[in-house]
Amino acid sequence: MKILIIDDEKAIRETLQLFLQEKGHEVVCSADGEGGLTTVRTEQPDIVILDVRLPGVNGLDVLRKIKEMEESVSVIMMTGYHDMETTIQAMKIGAYEYIHKPIDIEELEVIIAKVINNRLLNSRLEDLIMEISEEYKVNNIVGKTKVMQEIFKIIGLVSESRATVLIQGETGTGKELIAKAVHYNSANRKEPFVAVNCSALVETLLESELFGHEKGAFTGATSAKKGKIELARNGTIFLDEVGEVSPGFQVKLLRFLQEKEFERVGGEQLLRSNARIIAATNKDLSRLVAEKKFREDLYFRLKVVEIYVPPLRERKADIPFLVEHLLHKINRELHKKVTKIPKEVMKGFMNYHWPGNVRELENLLTRALVLSKGDILLPEYLSDLFMKGDSDTREPATVKPLEEIKKQQVLHALERAHWDKGKTCDLLKISRPTLRKIIKKYDLHP
Repeated sequence: MKILIIDDEKAIRETLQLFLQEKGHEVVCSADGEGGLTTVRTEQPDIVILDVRLPGVNGLDVLRKIKEMEESVSVIMMTGYHDMETTIQAMKIGAYEYIHKPIDIEELEVIIAKVINNRLLNSRLEDLIMEISEEYKVNNIVGKTKVMQEIFKIIGLVSESRATVLIQGETGTGKELIAKAVHYNSANRKEPFVAVNCSALVETLLESELFGHEKGAFTGATSAKKGKIELARNGTIFLDEVGEVSPGFQVKLLRFLQEKEFERVGGEQLLRSNARIIAATNKDLSRLVAEKKFREDLYFRLKVVEIYVPPLRERKADIPFLVEHLLHKINRELHKKVTKIPKEVMKGFMNYHWPGNVRELENLLTRALVLSKGDILLPEYLSDLFMKGDSDTREPATVKPLEEIKKQQVLHALERAHWDKGKTCDLLKISRPTLRKIIKKYDLHP
């Protein structure tokens, strides 16, 4: 860490410099505010230890100018006076910490350690945000057809606003992926993206999950709990399967969308939130409105911007690009190198009806890659479902959960190797520790 000391007392500067250099830090010093500001510009320190009382420009003005120049610099203020007003003012301007003279070296060391830890955590958070943002960039949602290109345009436009979005489409079409693309391409991408599955919870639990509850609000509420809306802050709440919510909950959701206000379950305090709502459903909400099963006013509040995601069977021209994209992703996850696709296999993909949409395609490819031994996606690794006859006219296959497919394939490999773990690892191309974790996770036995 590069540390700048700004203090007009030479003895303090030299003592702190010697101590901090012994701790492995790079240290520069300045005797006054003007010189300190110049050093901030030229040296770009990570931490500034700044005296409040300085000749010429006082410490608070120096602090203010430092924060204007570089917000990320952590400034530790020090003073020989116990002045509450100055302390409060310094913290408001943006001081990281405030310590008194004579300096307690151990206290200073603890504060610097906290600064370093916080900077590391922030750096990791920035990396994570960038990684997530990259994953959900619009160009990572695959589609060359005109309808998908129009969706990309809408994502780009709506990302610049805080408008409520309604995403409609069949199960497995990638509605949550689009919601994340909107969030992670927006100005609020560093805020949380919080998903709530409306179909998985009864009305009372859904209300508590979204709005939170107070202690004693219902049986089992032993303490107060913040809801997803509070936790999302200025981020995004993704309401999946919003067409499943009860009439009673629809009223509460409508109120939040209109007023941006809500109350925790069992509470009386009115709370506010700027969280953006993105809702998704596999149902036709306009039909539900006509059938009086969904509030019309809520429907129009949700569909300020509407995105319809077509099923895969209606955009088959995207299938070759999707297969290439998913193969790359699954190869990376499973440490495989399956890159070649025979024409007959691609023809099978193009002929199939895909009732499970993109999710079914991903599950099928995952199963095939688990079984594959080379770099070719052979027909034998794929279901006979769409490799023979007219796939569009046959009964759709059951789409198994990805975890179930992995469990079955690992068990199959173990049995094939007669539970020889070394041979099993060779078959699956995984390490022994990974195999042990999988055996323990799925509780596999001979």
